[in-house]
Amino acid sequence: MGIMDSKHKRVIILGSGPAGYTAAIYAARANLSPMILTGFQKGGQLTTTTEVENFPGFPKGIDGNELMSQMEQQALRFETEIEFAEVTQVDLSERPFKIYSGDKLYTSDALIIATGASARYLGIESETKFKGRGVSACATCDGFFYRGKKVAVIGGGDSALEEASYLTNFCERVFVVHRRDEFRGSKAMQERVLKNEKIEIVWDSVIDEVIGDDSGMTDLRVKNVKSGETRLLGTEGMFVAIGHTPNTSLFADTLTLDEKKYIVTESGSTKTNIDGVFACGDVTDSVYRQAITAAGTGCMAAIDAERWLAEQ
Repeated sequence: MGIMDSKHKRVIILGSGPAGYTAAIYAARANLSPMILTGFQKGGQLTTTTEVENFPGFPKGIDGNELMSQMEQQALRFETEIEFAEVTQVDLSERPFKIYSGDKLYTSDALIIATGASARYLGIESETKFKGRGVSACATCDGFFYRGKKVAVIGGGDSALEEASYLTNFCERVFVVHRRDEFRGSKAMQERVLKNEKIEIVWDSVIDEVIGDDSGMTDLRVKNVKSGETRLLGTEGMFVAIGHTPNTSLFADTLTLDEKKYIVTESGSTKTNIDGVFACGDVTDSVYRQAITAAGTGCMAAIDAERWLAEQ
């Protein structure tokens, strides 16, 4: 490998969602002149959401892309350097830490990891086509838009059952489509769902096709895996709840991860098991997964990093 061009920063932030941008705003205002390496999806998961109605300070709601663009402008205003780069390798064995993006090398005294998580989707063509126009992976984000309508939740674990339960607050009817004939979720959660009159379980079934037109999704066809029969559910919304994958493969060998592969941080802080490495946002959070909680921990990570650097 030839000599690569290399850049040194006091703080490098990996990721450009609410956690990464908030960390940058705080670090920049503390005169740490941080750099963000955006990752391949600049702006993170929010860029796939059209309308964000639960972020404080926007009483009329705001488009997800617009919100991220405003956060980016705020980070730039305080002289954060932002590079559109996907990190391919990290070396946290010594300081300064080494971060590689292809043949580019970046080094930093402190590192803030805000690489987020990716919602798992089924991967069928019609699902992709109506993503954000009927197909969502977040009931707490988008459930409100389906007031009085029929929706389907795909999955059989706790998160699917929780989302189905939550959606009955707005929706006329909620179908839970599960490919097996029993749930994997906890007993208490199962009972709550099975007792709810608004919820209908569609056992032994998978999605055959998401149906729609220019206005978005209009119906959902499911297929029984045992009989092969298909039926239309009459739903205008579909929530995929088959889990999230935290973007932690780069750190599998160096950082302590939990059984779901999320980064483990010290209680009440953003510190990881490596001195000088901090983690925030959805990469550490399998519970809340909201823009506002991600932003909150981004602030914490910047303050933790600033204090740590001051001690060094």
